[in-house]
Amino acid sequence: MSDDLNKQIFKEEAYDLLGELEGALLELEEAPDDMDVVNQIFRALHTIKGSGSMFGFEDIAEFTHEVESVFDMVRNGDLEVSQKLCSLSLKSRDYIKMMLDSSDDDEVIAPELMEEILSGLKELSLGEESETEEEPVAEVEEESVTEAQEQSVSTFYIKLIAKQGVEVDEPMLENLFDELVKLGDFKVVTRPGDTPAAADAPKSWELSLVTDVPKDNVADIFFFIDVDLEVQISEEGEGPETEAAGEPVAQEEDTAAQVEPVVSEPEVEPKVEDVEPVAEEEMPTEDSDEASTLRLGEMLVKSGDISEEDVEKALKKQKPIGQILTEEGKVTPEKIEQVVKKQTQVKDREIIQKRQEAMSSIRVAADKLDFLVDLVGELVIVQAQISQVVSERSDPQMTALAEELERLSDELRDSTLGIRMLPIGTSFSKFKRLVRDLSGELGKEIGLRTSGEDTELDKTVIERLGDPLVHLLRNSLDHGIEPPAEREAAGKPAQGMILLSAEHSGGEVLIRITDDGRGMSADSIREKAIERGLIASDADMTDKELLKLIFEPGFSTAKEITNVSGRGVGMDVVKRAIDSLRGTIDIDSKPGKGTTITIRLPLTLAIIDGLQVRVEDEYYVIPLSLVEECVELARSDVDEQSGQRILHLRGEIVPYIHIRDWFEIEGENPPIEQIVITGVEGSRVGIVVDTVIGEHQTVIKSLSRVYKDVEGISGATIKGDGSIALILDIPSLVRRVVAESN
Repeated sequence: MSDDLNKQIFKEEAYDLLGELEGALLELEEAPDDMDVVNQIFRALHTIKGSGSMFGFEDIAEFTHEVESVFDMVRNGDLEVSQKLCSLSLKSRDYIKMMLDSSDDDEVIAPELMEEILSGLKELSLGEESETEEEPVAEVEEESVTEAQEQSVSTFYIKLIAKQGVEVDEPMLENLFDELVKLGDFKVVTRPGDTPAAADAPKSWELSLVTDVPKDNVADIFFFIDVDLEVQISEEGEGPETEAAGEPVAQEEDTAAQVEPVVSEPEVEPKVEDVEPVAEEEMPTEDSDEASTLRLGEMLVKSGDISEEDVEKALKKQKPIGQILTEEGKVTPEKIEQVVKKQTQVKDREIIQKRQEAMSSIRVAADKLDFLVDLVGELVIVQAQISQVVSERSDPQMTALAEELERLSDELRDSTLGIRMLPIGTSFSKFKRLVRDLSGELGKEIGLRTSGEDTELDKTVIERLGDPLVHLLRNSLDHGIEPPAEREAAGKPAQGMILLSAEHSGGEVLIRITDDGRGMSADSIREKAIERGLIASDADMTDKELLKLIFEPGFSTAKEITNVSGRGVGMDVVKRAIDSLRGTIDIDSKPGKGTTITIRLPLTLAIIDGLQVRVEDEYYVIPLSLVEECVELARSDVDEQSGQRILHLRGEIVPYIHIRDWFEIEGENPPIEQIVITGVEGSRVGIVVDTVIGEHQTVIKSLSRVYKDVEGISGATIKGDGSIALILDIPSLVRRVVAESN
């Protein structure tokens, strides 16, 4: 049971790492010289490899090791980043995901693809090696070095110390011990309880290992261990003072030069990047030399020892800033040492803060969150029922309690829905890969820029938004952006650009896809629509209305069908998907300039603030995010002879919809009705009702299959008295009325 849980945890973390890996690889493709990105990629691969081996995913570990080895060459400067390397690495990432998806099967997944990737990686590494080969003697030296390294045997003493008050997972330790057994002669010298200890003393394990592998390989085993378990590794012959508690990375740096064999080449100071960290948060190579130098200069300026001009002058010279300032007499060596020590302390605090932030978040299954939201929804309904009963009684104490319960339920609702909110950037990141692959397939140069990645949206909305955005991006790539030659002929840059952005607007989120392509012609769309019989030849339609025809089923202006788009399917699917999310979609395009598609979505699909209204004995709810104001409509203001339903509101003409007539509700209109003015797709439209009751927490309940396609209704909610109120789908209601008026 525990083993299955550990494997599931590994899979979840591996999927996250693969997402991070894909983004980093795409970033590396744009900035091949960025070693920080290279290190990020290497750490992700290293973590997947080590964790996979620990939890029994040997196939994943072995394959990932091959990819990791290539990036180790990049880190060491033995291999340059190329387009081929990035493409093969992205394929490798996809293949690892395939193995994760089907890791319960014993058979090899897509062996041809695996062989293709491994051959490509081998060709890259060998090709680079052959270029750097100089003399046959070097090969002989390398062989002798390898033999010497294989014959070198070391004894390591390992101490594991549990942090105060932390319970250590014993099965996890046994898995670690099994990994150490594979490295050589391993023994557990002492366990907690083997020797008398103080009651408040932390638990500790003392281990010994005789092996022919380097110390950094031994440290790799503990790279994936719980951060609350301190690891101390010392080699036989080292003094205990070299093994400072909590600083295993420094120990590895001390040993790196000892493990590496001496070759007949000029001495080179070992690179810190080549040393495997025990915990990636403690890795000193996270910051480049340049960044450390800048921080040192900043701290000296803040302390008043030097000026900013001194720092600027020192940075221009090819020496460490501390050495330059000391030689020029600006600061004393003692001062430099003091500032460096303080700099290290600041970095340690940052590491601790990162650990605390990592430990403050936990994984929760999505179905548990959904169940919690359902419970909160039921609580909101019960709270409304209690408020309804209390309002019918004149009991001040009960009224106060009901108000307090309402306040608490509001806070609980907002907190629960906040847990489900995720930054939409988690969805945006995967589209960079889509644009990269499709632009290459179409022979176009297209870049993707994103903004507003921190904009939060309900996880359910994000999940259901993925496919519509893919359809829209594919159409922009295929139909919107022109080939490089056509763009240059039109005076545009050869590379096209797509902007994917998100922002909050009231109670909604606006998502825009903008391209600088060829745009769409309203006249061409009119001709195609008349040809398809979608509109009459004499139909009077604005350009905006004509552009919306592309969302009609089967409509397509593509001159030829490709494997990307052009079959007339996709845009109508997008429209239905956005409608199902209670959202709206708008399009704006100018020939030769480009196209912008705007999607408006509610923040959540579970609980919303609504305005409760009544028509005769029927109750309805209008989403409060669409409501702008409420005004009165007297019967004397209604022009029944002309049949026009228009309200003159402060110099503006506002059309309105009569709910009584739309749903054919029997009864007489009251002398004075209420109009709820709503903002829909940039226009103001009034909704005429008998009475406006007030704000209402609306728990959205989906309708059965019998009623789900009723136009103008998006769902239902339960009122405080147990009766049902229908939720009006204002955008679709308005679109239908406008369509009928044409």
